[in-house]
Amino acid sequence: MSSNLKVLQVIPKLGYGGAETGCYDIAHYLPENNCESFIVTSGGELIKFINKKKVKLIRLPVQSKNPILIFLNSIFLIFIILFYNINIVHARSRAPAWSCLLAAKITGRKFVTTFHGTYNFKSKIKKFYNSVMVRSDLIIAGSNFIFSHIKDNYSEYLMFKRKLLVIFRGINVDFFDQSTKTEDEEKKLLENWGIDENKKIILLPGRLTSWKGQELFIEAINLVNMQLGYEAFYAIILGSDQGRGLYKKKLVRLSEQYRMAKQLRFINHCKDMALAYKVSNIVISSSIEPEAFGRVAVEAQSMEKLIIASNIGGSKETVIDEKTGFLFESGNSKSLSEKIIKALNLEDSALKKIGTEARKNIVKKFNVEKMCFSTYSEYKKLFN
Repeated sequence: MSSNLKVLQVIPKLGYGGAETGCYDIAHYLPENNCESFIVTSGGELIKFINKKKVKLIRLPVQSKNPILIFLNSIFLIFIILFYNINIVHARSRAPAWSCLLAAKITGRKFVTTFHGTYNFKSKIKKFYNSVMVRSDLIIAGSNFIFSHIKDNYSEYLMFKRKLLVIFRGINVDFFDQSTKTEDEEKKLLENWGIDENKKIILLPGRLTSWKGQELFIEAINLVNMQLGYEAFYAIILGSDQGRGLYKKKLVRLSEQYRMAKQLRFINHCKDMALAYKVSNIVISSSIEPEAFGRVAVEAQSMEKLIIASNIGGSKETVIDEKTGFLFESGNSKSLSEKIIKALNLEDSALKKIGTEARKNIVKKFNVEKMCFSTYSEYKKLFN
């Protein structure tokens, strides 16, 4: 491979989400394959982990949806593309994608987008705004669900010159490996959470927002309690409200209504998610709207934990029902409660078998190396 392939990724912020970690992983994979790697972003927690010797980081206010800033960002991107002789521009969100589209057109560079979500399009204006993600030379869908969503809703933009394909998101299976966590680390985390280590733990990770299904989870736990009592396990809702204070208060009130004050914990943040999975017995993904990919389900399986996920969106692709986890009827608290009771009643040997199969599934299909190699291969095809 020629050493002059230069890829610029543009993303609003480098946080800990799926799009962000994917950007980070590919940015560090490219220099290992004789490519030059660039990221334009406004900031974010992952910035401090970027290897500045391998990846050139440039800050611009690309998180803004202000049309004037979007235009100004495109001007800056044109200078960056020309100065560094960038070959491929890869946008990972809608607002910066408009800046990238203009810059790529003017400079004659190849343009790539990754479609990370379904994006709301209740109005024609919103759909037009979203359409920038399918105006590229290469459109990457993070799952078969997203691939179908694009084909069904944006077919008018899918011209013959544009390539649409699926590259599954990948996770670092070496990081999400239960053998890397020690008993001392587990005990310390449980102490911080105020939890008795002899009780089972049911974990629901994810930011506090209504479509993630925290209300449904609490309703389901209440139904489980009616059969098994309040002493059988702890329930953990792990995630920040990200300014949605009223929603969190609503959840707290609901838990109090069901007398779960001692059983249910609201944990704002955990810096080591692999450890959070390790101390848990069952992991839940209770989204009432489709997940584009469903990172929680993938991470939990990599940690050999039994995942119970709603039967919509990406989870249907990442969880093999009854083999690597359980799928429940989306939006149905009774269905979720039945799967939780089934999981709690499983013998240790059955849990271990599911955990082993779950990790095999992720290592084979959803590891970060596979994602990076597939993306890199598509870059090469565009460049050559």
